[in-house]
Amino acid sequence: MGGSTEPVAFTRMRIALVSVHADPLTEPGTTDTGNQSLHVAGLATALSALGHQVVVYTRRAHPHVPQSERTAAGYEVVRVSAGPAMRLGAEEVLAHAGDFVEFLKLVWKARRPDVVHGHGWLSGIAAVLSARNSDVPVVQTYHSEGAVPQHDQRAHDPDSTKRLAVERLVGHEVAHVVATSSAEARAVLGMGVDRSKLAVVPRGIDLGLFVLGRAPVDRRRPRKIVSVGRLLPRNGFDDLIRALSTTDGAELVIAGGAQGDVGGDAEAKRLRTLARSAGVGDRVSFAGHVPYAELPALLRSADVVACTPRHRSSDGVALEAMACGTAVLATAVGGLVDVVLDGLTGVLVPPGKPGATAKALRALLADGIHRDVLGAAGQDRAHARYSWHRVASDLVRVYSAAAGTRTTAPATARARSARAQAG
Repeated sequence: MGGSTEPVAFTRMRIALVSVHADPLTEPGTTDTGNQSLHVAGLATALSALGHQVVVYTRRAHPHVPQSERTAAGYEVVRVSAGPAMRLGAEEVLAHAGDFVEFLKLVWKARRPDVVHGHGWLSGIAAVLSARNSDVPVVQTYHSEGAVPQHDQRAHDPDSTKRLAVERLVGHEVAHVVATSSAEARAVLGMGVDRSKLAVVPRGIDLGLFVLGRAPVDRRRPRKIVSVGRLLPRNGFDDLIRALSTTDGAELVIAGGAQGDVGGDAEAKRLRTLARSAGVGDRVSFAGHVPYAELPALLRSADVVACTPRHRSSDGVALEAMACGTAVLATAVGGLVDVVLDGLTGVLVPPGKPGATAKALRALLADGIHRDVLGAAGQDRAHARYSWHRVASDLVRVYSAAAGTRTTAPATARARSARAQAG
């Protein structure tokens, strides 16, 4: 390749994706790392389709899965034995990070990747430590950050403090940090990461799965609202229930919640109690975990898909609904602000304001033409900006810049040294 004039951005690369606690082959929605698993799987698939050699390194969290397997999409998944083969909390995984790092060092010594991309803070520290001696450039995506608002009880949690310290260390060590939204980018800059290292590349969406289609007739009321997510207080399902109590002729279906969620049953009980006290107990139903392949049909069955978290949130469900051509109502937090253009591809409301949510919901449910216009514009935006092909292509440019920075740095340093000696 010595004399090739092919642009670096289109050179085939050996890419290592490190995803310590999110196996890309895990069924979405069955663990609390589902969004990240989806992201890594989609990215690995798209990078492979572009002709790159991709290996995903994750921790072996189940005794009955193979240590290594080649996927139908063309990328390889390597599950590293680091601690017991079972699901562990972040602190437990961190305690076994040394085994993960030693494995990567040995593998990368034999076959050095061109670039490493860490996903999540645990993956970031593993990637940085593993690549340090081999001079492999590292790119990092946090997906979520350890920093939390001061009024949040987690703000002074020792685990949060430790995580934030690790995130800052990773941010200073890596060649580039990729944020998936403008909100995440602000959080990264708030950690003190150099602005010149930062790139914003959004999440992608499976546009072959989330498509327009005939909506199934499976409703009990004239209008149907669907909301998807883990059953946690911060996801704002209670705001939707309160909004529903001001709306006639509509039902609310709440789907999701990872299997085995601690506290999920308690939250469902709380929400059912709230629905009964608000007089809408017969209009709120809980669908539980919905297999990912069946999610498009559920989203298409809705008049409105509502995403109402109170703070930081993934934009995945909103994007999936938009790709299906369904109108979206969302709170103006996290990545939702980037995805949903208020009044154009959906409607944004302030978080934690049931009154504003109710008003916007009533207006949407009463105006079918407006819903259709928002749905069509949302679908156009999903295809124009959030295809995995485009996301992967943008990331390859970041990878190439990282590799170029690292490979030219020693020569630059030698040039400075030569000038100093000549002086």
